[in-house]
Amino acid sequence: LGKNVRFLGDGWQISKVIAGVRYWRVPVMDGEFVAQETTAVVKGVGGGNLLLLARDTDAALAAAEAAVAAMKMLPNVIMPFPGGVVRSGSKVGSKYPALGASTNDAFCPSLVGLAAKTELTSETRCVMEIVIDGLTEADVAAAMREGLKAGIAIGAAGGLLRISAGNYGGKL
Repeated sequence: LGKNVRFLGDGWQISKVIAGVRYWRVPVMDGEFVAQETTAVVKGVGGGNLLLLARDTDAALAAAEAAVAAMKMLPNVIMPFPGGVVRSGSKVGSKYPALGASTNDAFCPSLVGLAAKTELTSETRCVMEIVIDGLTEADVAAAMREGLKAGIAIGAAGGLLRISAGNYGGKL
């Protein structure tokens, strides 16, 4: 990881070896970015997801944060986006041939009435997505199950109207 990212330091990067492991320190505008020179890689399963449809942004974020907290309790899974939550969900394809993905217009509240198809009711004002990656399909399924339970616990009383998921055929 750091082996290539270090070049973003434009010559200001510094290498340190700690306990036999080489790290790169790259200056950034709020301090430093630190990364190991190399990291291990294993095959896994990517792209499990939950779409949380809510009355408003606060309710969607509360539901998403509760679901992420529940999923984080399980081993072998990560939610790779900041805080585990995605506010810009994608679909496969685009009107622009060079792009493989674009805004998931069917789940975008600001496009209701404009996009050809919507999955949203008039009550739905915010959708947040959680992407789940894991070591196995069973790990991803278990995390999705825990996220669903957390969302159900919040329910309509907490502003969560529906939980959905996307199937992108392995293309995202």
